[in-house]
Amino acid sequence: MKKVLVVGGGGREHAICWKLAQSKEIEKLYCAPGNAGIADTAECVGISAEDIEGICAFAKEKEIDLAVIGPEVPLSMGIVDALEAVGVKAFGPNKKCAQLEASKSFTKAFLARHNIPTAKYSEYTSKEEIEKNIGIYGYPMVIKADGLAAGKGVVLAENAEDAQKAIDEMMGEKIFGSAGDLIVVEECLKGIEASMLCFVDEHTIVPMESAQDYKRIFDNDKGPNTGGMGSYSPSLVFTPEIEQQIMDRILLPTLKGFQEDGLDFKGVLFVGLMITSEGPKVIEFNNRFGDPETQSVLMRLDTDLYKIMDAVVNNKLAEQEIKWSDKRAVTIVLASEGYPGSYPKGKVITGLDSADGAEDLVIFHAGTKFDGGNVVTSGGRVLGAAATGASHDEARAKAYALAEKIKFEGVQYRKDIGLLNPTDK
Repeated sequence: MKKVLVVGGGGREHAICWKLAQSKEIEKLYCAPGNAGIADTAECVGISAEDIEGICAFAKEKEIDLAVIGPEVPLSMGIVDALEAVGVKAFGPNKKCAQLEASKSFTKAFLARHNIPTAKYSEYTSKEEIEKNIGIYGYPMVIKADGLAAGKGVVLAENAEDAQKAIDEMMGEKIFGSAGDLIVVEECLKGIEASMLCFVDEHTIVPMESAQDYKRIFDNDKGPNTGGMGSYSPSLVFTPEIEQQIMDRILLPTLKGFQEDGLDFKGVLFVGLMITSEGPKVIEFNNRFGDPETQSVLMRLDTDLYKIMDAVVNNKLAEQEIKWSDKRAVTIVLASEGYPGSYPKGKVITGLDSADGAEDLVIFHAGTKFDGGNVVTSGGRVLGAAATGASHDEARAKAYALAEKIKFEGVQYRKDIGLLNPTDK
């Protein structure tokens, strides 16, 4: 029997813990730092996900068999390398591979080098230089802070005024700190966005079931980008033909590129895609399970997640069978008032027992904590109301019915999650 430590404390980590807790291989499950919902399935440990030294000391003391790294920041800090140095196996890419998310420039160069379809792009380290080239690819124009910005470092500028504002904020005001020292400008790809999570070891890449998420805060894809306001799986736009194109044009060339570049990637590769009239193209790579795609995707996983992760860290992914449910899944993110800007904390949450005893309903906690006898809000994205159903529409109706039962002051959530083209509705 194994001891497993999950690092992180958001909705993604709750979904990972929820799935790992179903494994018969695991004797003890820890989560650092966890949250109020994770506490139901794992022992929460008061160590920050970015306290690399503290995580390593705990893992060594408890003789952890596998550490599963949820968030991108500790991965970019080299937590996997540090854990392996003290003899603890870790599920996640090492620091070298983590540049695929930590630097947009690194990823764009990788994609170009290996002829993987993506948007045209230019890079700038000077505010004056980028201002000279405003509108280089027309409008809308995609402006990305090179480094990590908690999912908020991408601006879709509709005109020159929007572009100038984004440049001023990123490079002038440094709202994302050093992440904005280099800016990547891209042409705006037209199509339907979709996500594909993949299990990857040094020899094999295996796509999970597809998903779609919704980045903008308001209905009809309006307002600023967030970390994600909802998701569903499988994607409604994926056909067998598109899936084959993704495998042939993107996933297999990516694996070959990893091997050629000496990137011994082990963990989850998140591929953000735009399904265009010219075929699928890569928008971004992430180094870990996406949030909130993970909540919907793991609701449909029939295989023991621990066994898959163990196969990945031991480079035996090709030997591991992975099975998925035919059910559909939808997750609605409930956020704090003001998110993705500043927001209040400490609001009492009610209705958290609304999914108790139901196999097809789960409330995933993201930004929650205990305050005396209450569970209160402690983050921008607070909860995920997730449901499965025999059809997409059934899962969507169940997820919204569940969301309506959860109450806290200022709660906001989109009403169009699960619609294929929200802007048409």
